Amino acid sequence: MNSLASALTDSMTGAGTDLVLLDRESGAWQRYPWPEVHARSTNVAARIGDTDASAVGVVGEPTVEFVASIIGAFLAGRGVSVLPGPVRGAAADQWAHSTLARFAGAGVSHVLSQGTYLEQLRAADAVAVVDDMTGWAGQARSGPFEAPTPSGDVAILQGTAGSTGTPRTVRLSPDAVLANLTGINARTEVRPGDVGCSWLPLYHDMGLSFLLSGALAGVETWQAPTTAFQASPFRWLTWLSDSRASITAAPNMAFGMIGKYARRVTGVDLSHLRVALNGGEPVDCELTALFATEMARFGFSTGALAPSYGLAESTCAVTVPATGAGLLTDEVAVVTGNGRSVRRHAVLGHAIAGMQVRISPRDGESGVSGRDVGEVEIRGSSMMSGYVGDDPLDPRSWFPTGDLGYFTDGGLVVCGRAKELITVAGRNIFPAEVERVAAQVPGVREGAVVAVGTGEGSIRPGLVITAEFRGPDEAGARTELVQQVASQCGVVPSDVVFVKPGSLPRTSSGKLRRLAVKQTLEGGSSR
Repeated sequence: MNSLASALTDSMTGAGTDLVLLDRESGAWQRYPWPEVHARSTNVAARIGDTDASAVGVVGEPTVEFVASIIGAFLAGRGVSVLPGPVRGAAADQWAHSTLARFAGAGVSHVLSQGTYLEQLRAADAVAVVDDMTGWAGQARSGPFEAPTPSGDVAILQGTAGSTGTPRTVRLSPDAVLANLTGINARTEVRPGDVGCSWLPLYHDMGLSFLLSGALAGVETWQAPTTAFQASPFRWLTWLSDSRASITAAPNMAFGMIGKYARRVTGVDLSHLRVALNGGEPVDCELTALFATEMARFGFSTGALAPSYGLAESTCAVTVPATGAGLLTDEVAVVTGNGRSVRRHAVLGHAIAGMQVRISPRDGESGVSGRDVGEVEIRGSSMMSGYVGDDPLDPRSWFPTGDLGYFTDGGLVVCGRAKELITVAGRNIFPAEVERVAAQVPGVREGAVVAVGTGEGSIRPGLVITAEFRGPDEAGARTELVQQVASQCGVVPSDVVFVKPGSLPRTSSGKLRRLAVKQTLEGGSSR
């Protein structure tokens, strides 16, 4: 057995706690002792060994068979790739063909699925063998488990978000995954009696790492389908209350939404939460602080907030703040033609054990005064072996993340993406700052704004803002948006495009695809 499989076996078989899964159809939570989950995983591992699969693909809802299929791949010494099901409105046949093509590109030879997903995948022509995970992940072993011979040194084949370009597949070794999970648990001070609760998708690095860190620690872990959260986001708080969760994780969008509409929250108890990880997208300091303020009446401790930084290339986490630190911010003065304003950035903590972070200087002004801003580079024990199809990564080399940031005493601050930096009239502007200001205009949907630069290299480059809008006065909202951005960001948008709710393109993990929006605008089909 490799290091990851051995560690999971020790923790799961010795645990006296449960994996608790929400059945979306019945709405009931179902308990599965971790030793039973491990037994089911060994059944999957044995079947994988019998088929001599090179790598395994998993797609479906987070059932016990689904979880066992992922862990079973680890026990079998095979890499596993987890991909999302179809989004609402997608054509089933196109989703199936696309999913099978992505699996093939990652080197997957066998796909495990269930229910309608299984039917749709089997209806498509595929090079990979598609099997029913339900029949593989039986509840009990019929005999002793002998781990199959490992095939290569890959545990996870993780897709990148593709928010700024074409998605790629990251190769993560068992040692790298184990190092990251161990580092997360150490920084968040996971201990016996803790309860984790998440609705994050298991095809996303943060969601998968949250589940696996719970399995590694042998603590009770509640997992809801992402679709259940999407159908009713405020149920997240009910789940936290019912589970008496001490640890949770979510993207900024979730904290912001609940903070903004906190008046809808009633009858929950959040007093047990001591760690609330916020990662996966830029942190909105105002809305995150509002979440903490509003949830304090339900027992939430502001010290539980933990804005963090990570990426698929480092398994998941890179920096996480110390437990109890809460939301720390760094204020930067921005002087524009309309006066002086203050920009606040979240401080994302220091590197977890085994990881290193540095700031590499870059040419040009960053738009942030008084700070040594450069590109964030990382290396360490949690790093990928490389991308599928590329040469292996030198473990001693620094990996350029494409993010811009700087250090404070409290840790790393990330300003934005280097590729997305907008230059207008000699000034550099971070899209996230423009988007935050634009989202304050009534009618503009929170988390559904994209700011991009157009006409780079031309005499008159511009800033274009595309936003999902719902309201009676589109012209008035457009005027107010232009005024707000001009006043607070120091640049006048060359155009503001309002689109109907739900129409902005997103990745499978829900991130806005700025590059796709920019390409649409430049293609002249934005209206």
